[in-house]
Amino acid sequence: MNQSVAHAELIATFRRAEADAAHKFGLIKAVDKKGPKAIQAAVETAAKAAKRRDAFAKKLNVLGVRLKN
Repeated sequence: MNQSVAHAELIATFRRAEADAAHKFGLIKAVDKKGPKAIQAAVETAAKAAKRRDAFAKKLNVLGVRLKN
């Protein structure tokens, strides 16, 4: 596979993970009236999504791809 294509695919995967993490952090606010168990589940899910996002960012950083925040 062409290296630039691999970078593009990894960047696209990172962007999806980034959007997913943002969405899941937004869900925390949506479940605030459903009780502590729902809030805890949303927080844990958001943390996992953020961890995936950060893992992709780290891979891109190793490849020398700099991301704007």
